[in-house]
Amino acid sequence: MSAPAIDVPPPAGYTEWQGPWTASRRRRGKFFRSVLWSLLYPPPRGERVSPTLTGILLIAVSLAIGTAAYNSSNNILYITLSLLLSCLVLSGVLSWLNLREVGWRLHLGGPWRAGQVRPIGLELRSGKTMLPTYALWFELEAGVLNARRHLTARLDPGENHRLEWPVSMPKRGRIPVRLRSVGSLYPFGFLRKSVASEMSGEVLVWPATVPYERNSAGAVWRTSRGRGTEKRSGREGELQALRRYVPGDAPRLVHWKASARLRHLMVRQFSAEGVAGFTLRLCNDASVWTRPEQFELAVGLTATLAEDLFQQGCLHATMVGEEAPVEVRQWRDVERFLDRLAVLEREQPEEQAGAGRFTERKILTVEPQGPRGVAAMIDGKPAATA
Repeated sequence: MSAPAIDVPPPAGYTEWQGPWTASRRRRGKFFRSVLWSLLYPPPRGERVSPTLTGILLIAVSLAIGTAAYNSSNNILYITLSLLLSCLVLSGVLSWLNLREVGWRLHLGGPWRAGQVRPIGLELRSGKTMLPTYALWFELEAGVLNARRHLTARLDPGENHRLEWPVSMPKRGRIPVRLRSVGSLYPFGFLRKSVASEMSGEVLVWPATVPYERNSAGAVWRTSRGRGTEKRSGREGELQALRRYVPGDAPRLVHWKASARLRHLMVRQFSAEGVAGFTLRLCNDASVWTRPEQFELAVGLTATLAEDLFQQGCLHATMVGEEAPVEVRQWRDVERFLDRLAVLEREQPEEQAGAGRFTERKILTVEPQGPRGVAAMIDGKPAATA
């Protein structure tokens, strides 16, 4: 398997390659010089070698045997001391060789949603030609998670391996992800070699889905088909496009050939005629939302309604505050709206040019209801409450 290029920009969702493998590939043609320099010069900043408890005991025993050998001039004690010291030196050399020519990068994936568990992957690559790699550990920090994963399998020369952390993001927003350190206790466990990692990224977490109740005004969502000639995204009519599967889609809509080719579920999206389009609006006025927890509930309800209305072919546009409406034509437009909701904060409203566009559409506005609840209002009547 050919080694991936380190100077090529990483794909979406991946960080750049880091580790001793990337440094060695940039110093290609200077192998013996780099080996000699690594043995004589102190380790780079961030690399640390410290004795474990077993190593401290071994050093203490070596000092005791060395003192006894010096006082008694006993050759057997000198031989024992040399064996113990050889184990320490060999442990340090093997731990250095174990990490050499190894590279790693994070796979953040997506999309992320608050409260749902998704994996963060770490891809490993060995650029060695002879020696395998054993017993590495990696510390990851992502939101409230601070966990360590161990490489239990052997990483042979030229092979790849993947580790995963199941992570549940507790809230929406931009959550930083950082690989804190990489280390090894190989081979004897006397020394702990660790390398500080500067690998970091961030994930955009969408609001959590909110259960809601549909009120009597929500019956307009089920507008009878056949009136008018406008074509919208729905489940009847001609095939319009393929889009990524979202929870709630009917299994009969799955396009299996496209799903196998793209390696994720794709569903057929048909045109529907005569379906009323709604403009979904969320006001982020700080004077309206005085309770932060109520505003978070409103953001979650808005995100849930955006997905449900799109699946039913009833979502025409989205709005935030007094900004100009953004027309929704495909699932990617809904994803952009969810990205906006992920980082939306309460603020003072500003006048926006073009805010009156699409005024002929019915506007579904998310407003506070009581001290804790929220409601989606149509013509002054609640259509959905949470």
